[in-house]
Amino acid sequence: MRGKEYRLGSALRGGLLFVRGVPGVALGDRVVVRDHAGHTRNGQVIRTSEEVVLVQVLEGTDGLDLERTWTRFLEQPFEIALSNELMGRIFNGVGQPRDDRPPLVSSIRRNVNGSPMNPAARTRPREFIQTGISTIDGLYSLVRGQKLPIFSGPGLPHNRLAAQIVRQSRIIAERARFAVVFAAMGVSYADAHFFQEDFERDGVLGNVVMYINLADDPPIERLILPRTALTAAEYLAYDLGMHVMVILTDITNYAEALREVAMARGDVPARKGYPGYLYSDLAEIFERAGRIRSRSGSITMVPVLSMPSDDITHPIPDLTGYITEGQIVLSRELHNQGIYPPVDLLPSLSRVMKDGIGAGETREDHPRVANQIYASYARAIEVRNLASIIGTEDLSETDRRYLEFARSIETQFVTQGENEDRSIIDTLTLAWQLLSLLPPGELGRVREADLAKYHRQKQVAEAP
Repeated sequence: MRGKEYRLGSALRGGLLFVRGVPGVALGDRVVVRDHAGHTRNGQVIRTSEEVVLVQVLEGTDGLDLERTWTRFLEQPFEIALSNELMGRIFNGVGQPRDDRPPLVSSIRRNVNGSPMNPAARTRPREFIQTGISTIDGLYSLVRGQKLPIFSGPGLPHNRLAAQIVRQSRIIAERARFAVVFAAMGVSYADAHFFQEDFERDGVLGNVVMYINLADDPPIERLILPRTALTAAEYLAYDLGMHVMVILTDITNYAEALREVAMARGDVPARKGYPGYLYSDLAEIFERAGRIRSRSGSITMVPVLSMPSDDITHPIPDLTGYITEGQIVLSRELHNQGIYPPVDLLPSLSRVMKDGIGAGETREDHPRVANQIYASYARAIEVRNLASIIGTEDLSETDRRYLEFARSIETQFVTQGENEDRSIIDTLTLAWQLLSLLPPGELGRVREADLAKYHRQKQVAEAP
């Protein structure tokens, strides 16, 4: 093993090891920490100076005795082994097996921090990804190469929704090699078992590689886990030419670990105690998704974050919204009504869906239908709020139709079974059935040709 070994530790604090008097150490270098029993732990240099080197011990510092702890600086970045045998495997945050199978043996090793990507080599997200979920496919379509987070809250079914997306997602425009990299940070044992059991039961585990950090695992391991998972995703996408979907859950647990380490380092806190570099740190993770010119593979990312106190203005969802291309927001009110998935239609959006829908991708009327559903539902919510004040008796006939439309959208379009996989054509057909509850004159976002072809009242009126 390369590098010199030192017994110069001066302090331990919150998963960090302070080592004094070590020359020539580079930021990001890999470190091996050996305790008094001869057991080793992985580490990474996160700060250097002439006086002290700060080492992030990925398995935590519990049980370390400074007087009997040896630190070896390997003079190389933190790397993981990669091969086409990744699929179907389960690892921890540093790439060590969690599935009682041997470690990967490969000559291919990559730095978990990734390689710098030339912005000019990037290309826009394109091509519709069908998730089988009407609210996503119909209104906030996921496009290959996009970053589309799920904004949830404690107790909401974001894990079930993420698992359904993994099971059902496919690219309908081509026969593509599709893979999923699933990265879970700070999840409970029950949640980790749910994901593994769900993927095994539905026969998709062979197309999934999982990286799991449990709630009782060292929090500091959560800081490297998404980088480890994305390094595997980049290998599958750009070396093997696969279309890779990366699920990251829960980004809030990651940010909490980052705040804990920042406080131990003595960094100056910013909003709600999070470090000022939270934005750049999240961007470093999220911007590893995308497409590269001349490469057939791509990385599509669906980060999941639980908003503390359901506050969408909290720093974590707030900064995530700036970096990503939209968001799917889950509603506690809909969840309490028994609606699954409880997608809140009005604050949700997908900024690049226009590049993946329409003629040649889904159907020619899709963009206009999505706009019309959104506009009509927004009007229906206004009517519902008015009815709560003056009562439904004083509403016009058109306004009563809007109330019926809102109920139908929530109970028929938004609501669907956890194992119900709707095609995009099924979704658009259902959308037109619900739009037909409204008079044609109220539908100004679609064309006359659309109304004549798909609107039931219009078809009846124009029948000979």
